[in-house]
Amino acid sequence: MYANKKILIIGGTGTIGCHLTSRLLEENPAVIRIFSRDEYKQYNMSIQFREHSKQLRFLIGDVRDQQRLLRAMEDIDYVFHLAAMKHVPFCEYNPFEAVQTNVIGTQNVIQAAIQTGVKKVLFTSTDKAISPTNTYGATKLMAERLISAAEYQKGPKPTILSSVRFGNVMGSRGSVIPLFIRQVLEDKKNNHYRSRNDPLYDDADPSSRFDSSF
Repeated sequence: MYANKKILIIGGTGTIGCHLTSRLLEENPAVIRIFSRDEYKQYNMSIQFREHSKQLRFLIGDVRDQQRLLRAMEDIDYVFHLAAMKHVPFCEYNPFEAVQTNVIGTQNVIQAAIQTGVKKVLFTSTDKAISPTNTYGATKLMAERLISAAEYQKGPKPTILSSVRFGNVMGSRGSVIPLFIRQVLEDKKNNHYRSRNDPLYDDADPSSRFDSSF
């Protein structure tokens, strides 16, 4: 499916982006463009995949910048939209930043993809978009609605837009598992849980019970 195709991975330097890149390279695509705003992670990723340097291109950019997205999508066949503000506490304390990245950023991706004639866009959402109780889940649900609305309202444009939901990804950046491993190695107790009196504690959201801001 992806042989000799041109692919753009937005937010491609994260855990899912790296694994996706590895899997896509098995299909022998013409090129994979990695789009993110973290130059250090791009550098590390270029070292990790140095054997595939002829197929990889690294672009610094932000989903909030539609003009940059337009440039990144030139002559692209498939787009994977992985970029997001995903940490629940940081989204709660910085809600409009979450809106700008998760909601407005997704709309920028949609508009750029339709304008450049991308064949297909796959947006990665979260299980926290189901009856959301926090800012992160609410912004991802809104982004899902934008994707669905664009698919119905695109008119004769050929671009296909779809969404998929992930659950918690074990071992991903910000996951509690690397922390627990480090604590075991350092012989520390796993004591970073919020009390029920904490304003960020949410009975409906198990992830809110863990305090990662230490």
